[in-house]
Amino acid sequence: MEKEVDPQVLAVIDEKRLSGPRLTPVEIVAKMGVFDARDKPYEYAWLATGDNVIATIWAEHVNVAAGGRWFYLESLDIQRRPGGGQRAPNQVQRAKDRLALLKKTFDAGTGFRAVLQTNRVAIVELESNKSAKVSTRVRDDDEWHVALWDAEAQRAVLVRGARGWVPTDDELHAAASRGQVVQADAEEAEPEVVVNASADEVQAAAMAYVTKHFTGYGYKAETVTERGLGYDIDVSNAKGAALLKVTVKGLSPGTPKFELTGEQRAASASEPLWRLLVVSDVMSAAPQHKIYKPSEMDQAGGA
Repeated sequence: MEKEVDPQVLAVIDEKRLSGPRLTPVEIVAKMGVFDARDKPYEYAWLATGDNVIATIWAEHVNVAAGGRWFYLESLDIQRRPGGGQRAPNQVQRAKDRLALLKKTFDAGTGFRAVLQTNRVAIVELESNKSAKVSTRVRDDDEWHVALWDAEAQRAVLVRGARGWVPTDDELHAAASRGQVVQADAEEAEPEVVVNASADEVQAAAMAYVTKHFTGYGYKAETVTERGLGYDIDVSNAKGAALLKVTVKGLSPGTPKFELTGEQRAASASEPLWRLLVVSDVMSAAPQHKIYKPSEMDQAGGA
């Protein structure tokens, strides 16, 4: 969403959007030399004529360094979404294809062309929400390149403009903390499940998990359950713009289902930013979550 984009980046997007002809997202890529663009509208990168690589740069994840240079953290983990959770098979393939093209440019020491893109929903929902379609896509006149490719840390650093510059360690750490790269654990722990937890304990664990999830990606997560608004957590960005109104439900072996209150159902019908976030195996060492829109609630497993 544009509210999540750095003002300097958004200014470039707006200038490009307003100065050129009105083209669809597919037409923009096609004009950059991708002949089969209409057959691949949902790809994350394309190979154009002249062996040129074109890649989507999600503007919400572009960082502006202290000196004004733009950079972007690229996760090398094809299995997990930057916002958390496992990718679907088609998403895994798109991520794999994109990384192959970016690695091709890195190995060859060449740059790539970028299309700057904003989306219709919060960036945390990019790969989990079927409504996460392109809001704005423009061609970036400046070339990008892969400045760093760190297989051990499972990330690459994409930089806009001339070579010879990389962000500082502090800038990379700040970018990672905003959620662009899921940080790999040093060791995978065996899940330890608490079987006899009460419903209150399960819900408290789910709330703690969700709060940590969003704050870990640089968002503000305010608990508002006691206000009776029909949701539990109000998620906003660093500028205070509302992103999501989240109702949290936890599941565990002893609490395999949940119920929505009347207030929650009413909010799901009246609040455009309302989402249901279900945390499964919440009492284990490896909980998982999924976000549902109001229209998808019948898929969530509630009572």
